[in-house]
Amino acid sequence: MIDMEKKLPKDWKCVKLGDICYTTSGGTPSRNNLNYYNGDILWVKSGELAKGVITDTEEKITQEAINNSSAKIFPKGTLLIALYGATIGKLAFLGKEAATNQAVCGIYKNDTIDSHYLYNFLFYKKPKLVQQGIGGAQPNISQTILKQLQIPLPPKPTQQAIVSKIEELFSELDKGIEQLKTAQQQLKTYRQAVLKWAFEGKLTNENVKDGELPEGWKWRNLGDVSEVKRGKSKHRPRDDKQLFGGKYPFIQTGEVRAANGGIITKYNQTYSEFGLQQSKLWSKGTLCLTIAANIAETAFLGFDACFPDSVVGITPDENIFSLKFINYFIQKLKKEIDAKASATAQKNINVDFLENLQIPYCSVEEQNKIVQEIESRLSVADKMEESITQSLQQAEALRQSILKKAFEGRLL
Repeated sequence: MIDMEKKLPKDWKCVKLGDICYTTSGGTPSRNNLNYYNGDILWVKSGELAKGVITDTEEKITQEAINNSSAKIFPKGTLLIALYGATIGKLAFLGKEAATNQAVCGIYKNDTIDSHYLYNFLFYKKPKLVQQGIGGAQPNISQTILKQLQIPLPPKPTQQAIVSKIEELFSELDKGIEQLKTAQQQLKTYRQAVLKWAFEGKLTNENVKDGELPEGWKWRNLGDVSEVKRGKSKHRPRDDKQLFGGKYPFIQTGEVRAANGGIITKYNQTYSEFGLQQSKLWSKGTLCLTIAANIAETAFLGFDACFPDSVVGITPDENIFSLKFINYFIQKLKKEIDAKASATAQKNINVDFLENLQIPYCSVEEQNKIVQEIESRLSVADKMEESITQSLQQAEALRQSILKKAFEGRLL
């Protein structure tokens, strides 16, 4: 603590959170007593801390529930922090007095430290706090960890000036992030527009009328121009040594989804010779389409492989249809196919649906031109997306840099 104080401005000091703040966690009244949950006292669960300022809650409890449990009422303005679970480290203020469950710790307001200064410091320290809490069945920030946390503490006016500066800088940063996210959404819209134009013939033909195909184009059923078949799989335990553990790659819907329209280069399981007899070895280059769980995800086999009946293999006569053309067409229809699958009792689509899927047909030469046009435009979009992603990462790094300077006394 002395070493930290040496690095701080002269009028700052280093203190433990537990020495300047009163902290306590909440509690959960018995679920067996329904009368505890029909009251008007706000009762905060850790998942509700994402609201920022809490003025209402999903559940409300009674004074009787407070009297007969470890739950307690925190005053308005109390700073809350989630102690464990998926929301560990999340922060929020109480906009009204409320109780919380035991997964939430309340840090009471006091005259020594500005609550918003403490909020920003805890936000800055969240990664370290979470790291300290890892080790048990689930991450857990204990009261002990919180109370031992060392806080650089300037005089109260300086705290408030730091909070104002942080809010000013974060406001500008948030505007930039919002613009980047808007650009990301616009890129998604642009990608869908490119695919729409492609299969309306507008990328390779002039003066195409809306709702009409270009001259010489016609609609064909996918099943008439391509073999569309489900994979085969034996429904046995994944540790079945007779079936698995050989030399034949066995890909599943997860590998198709991970490839995201590209080439599958990785697999986690293999079939034995016996497994192959129960299945089929599909050729490298086959277009795979998922028909259960993750619907209408596509990818090309980067090697000969088997796959289960939750994946369909599509192999056209490439003198008639380009496989890449089919792939992009399915990507264009992904939302519609997924919506069709969602209408079934168990989310899936069948081979009949795919075989009757109508696809626009033109010469292979024009299909290849269309694929080139699609890839050229999407390549530019991908580079822009990569740049935006990097900028978003830099923005978050800048946020941490601002906080680091703030709590080292170098921001003002």
